[in-house]
Amino acid sequence: MVSSRFRKFSVATSLGMLIILLNGALVTNMDAGRGCGDDWPLCHGKFIPAYTLESFIEYTHRLTTGIEGLLVVGMFIASFVLFKRDKTVFKQPLVFASSSLFFTIVQALMGAAAVKWPQSPWVMAIHFGISLMAFASTLLLVFWAYRNRNGQAVESSVPRSFFPRLLGLAVYIYVVIYLGAYIRHTDSGGGCLDWPLCNGKVIPDFEGAETIVFIHRIGAVILSLAIAGVFLHIRRKSGANQGLAPMAKLALILVLTQVLSGALLTLTITNSNWFVFTNLLHNLIVSALFGVIMDMLVRSWRLREGAR
Repeated sequence: MVSSRFRKFSVATSLGMLIILLNGALVTNMDAGRGCGDDWPLCHGKFIPAYTLESFIEYTHRLTTGIEGLLVVGMFIASFVLFKRDKTVFKQPLVFASSSLFFTIVQALMGAAAVKWPQSPWVMAIHFGISLMAFASTLLLVFWAYRNRNGQAVESSVPRSFFPRLLGLAVYIYVVIYLGAYIRHTDSGGGCLDWPLCNGKVIPDFEGAETIVFIHRIGAVILSLAIAGVFLHIRRKSGANQGLAPMAKLALILVLTQVLSGALLTLTITNSNWFVFTNLLHNLIVSALFGVIMDMLVRSWRLREGAR
């Protein structure tokens, strides 16, 4: 049985990680990465820096990361202490808590390195990917805690064909998300100023930023079709409301919403005030989508037919 206190703690940790993820995107969108100069963990050599918008955004990001780090450490300790005596449930929460701790540490170190030694956009895009893995780990712990709130959940097995499909889907969505992060870090979003066309063309000229934006769009279309295919496969094999089907349905809804948010992002790209919010919405939806797919991936491995 998972206590209400533990469930609330896991939710708070996951929400904190989501705030860091969105705050990091805000730092990039507002070009506030150098808001504290070359100093870390201080800001311009001060614990409380002089106020500028850039320093405020960057320092807030550092502060929330520090608080979240304490929450993640606390969650790791709580998972170890509370479940170590029950070997039947010990492994999952410890794995999720350990991975969230690991990725949080890597994320913090990469952030510090980016301040001390400016990194290329390729490396900074990986920084977002690491943050996404940290968030997904905390979200998996939330899912686990609520499924087992009344004792160890009893779930039926799923066909072995689910796992390889979901593994390929998880790798592919990570690549698509990475391309989106690279676009943000290279300020290439203006490569296509309309939607669904790219500068009025079905096939652009592949000049400059057009290339990476168009590739990202094609990747998003393929991702939508892949998730739809996985949804139909899971529903056909296990029914509409059994096993992984509800989460597959949620993934399909999220990816369609993500496509629409991408269109909204393009339509507001010339309006800096609205673009900040649409960009954060785009990041919020894709973070939730990635977490749902990772949950399906983990469960498809655990519950595969023939597994112990």
